[in-house]
Amino acid sequence: MNRLRIPSLLVSVLALAAAGCGSSIQDDPILRLSAAESLAEGKRLFEGEKYRQARPYLQHAFEVEPNSATGREALLMVADALFAEGGNTAMVQAEAKYRDFQNRFPTSERAAFVQAQVAASLSARMERPDRDQEVTRKALAAYEDLLRLYPTSPQAEAAAEPLREVRANLAAHELVVGRFYYRFGLPGAAANRLEYLLANFPAYAERDRALLYLGLAYQKMKKPEEASAAFSRLRAEHPQSPWIAEIPQEAS
Repeated sequence: MNRLRIPSLLVSVLALAAAGCGSSIQDDPILRLSAAESLAEGKRLFEGEKYRQARPYLQHAFEVEPNSATGREALLMVADALFAEGGNTAMVQAEAKYRDFQNRFPTSERAAFVQAQVAASLSARMERPDRDQEVTRKALAAYEDLLRLYPTSPQAEAAAEPLREVRANLAAHELVVGRFYYRFGLPGAAANRLEYLLANFPAYAERDRALLYLGLAYQKMKKPEEASAAFSRLRAEHPQSPWIAEIPQEAS
């Protein structure tokens, strides 16, 4: 009896599964489209700035033909749609999609563009200088990879300003931390952070302020020669700085 019933049950299960698949395809018209048709509709929606609506079509085009030219274009457009949508969550997803594209198609002619978009997806999520800078450091590394790997690309040339902003954010973080250490009685830690700032961020706009706090930190450490050297640099390198007036009288 049991032997006779097993095939019948199996047939029933398979029939239900097939019916379920047919139902899902019927319920979701995207699944009935070819990769080319789905890509075309995704492009149409993308060009109309309907990025969220475009994504399912683009994703389907990629899933149907992941290794074809159509699938390759669709995957990149999924990332572009997320990037264009904006917002922290979308930028995290965009970065992941761009990196997926890099891993799948490392020799693509769009490689420089994709690397630039990885960097931009990260820099768009930078925290304020008084917050953790892990993402900012990743953005810096991504921009540096862009310059190293694709130095003659248009994307490398266009990266100058966003790269400056990333470095400025990291430098400002070092200043915030250095001042915090100084104010809470840790002048040695403050001096270390400020020396690092001055050595690694030569274009930072508030180097004069960093030099002032570096001198003050060395004063607290009872290192008058180092303090005098920092104050002298402040006067010599930034003669118009308002922070010169904050140099203690005994150090003048």
